[in-house]
Amino acid sequence: MSRPEPGDTAPDFTLPGDGGNTITLSDYRGQNVVLYFYPRDDTPGCTKEAIGFSAVKEDLAALNTVVIGMSKDTPAKHDKFVAKHDLDVRLASDETGDVLEAFGVWVEKKNYGKTYMGIERTTLLIGEDGTVIEVWRKVRVKGHVDAVVEAVRDHAG
Repeated sequence: MSRPEPGDTAPDFTLPGDGGNTITLSDYRGQNVVLYFYPRDDTPGCTKEAIGFSAVKEDLAALNTVVIGMSKDTPAKHDKFVAKHDLDVRLASDETGDVLEAFGVWVEKKNYGKTYMGIERTTLLIGEDGTVIEVWRKVRVKGHVDAVVEAVRDHAG
């Protein structure tokens, strides 16, 4: 399993997104992309993270940066999640898990003594040319959005 690191080219993908749209990573060349992977729509941590990224969307847009979230949830679930919390970020649906595997975020997890496969909360900052600039793995939601905005500012500045 590969895990893109800073300096690597981010694997391209095309996936169904919220609102009936298709999301293709390479369509965003010329802009920075904050690509964040999260376990499940409408769970406490994931909701907090999505609301946090929605709140800074304009700040990031001013720095030529877009935000895309990704989970295995269906586009229909994404639409409900967006509507329920008035989210303002694009959400990609990777139901097969192929893209999650390509980014190395589909991992074995342990919870209450049970082992299962799931998404490791991870964020990548991808530059205008498609190169990975920074990677945050095993993200803790509290303070994370601020750290990402700071990294984008450092990169853009």
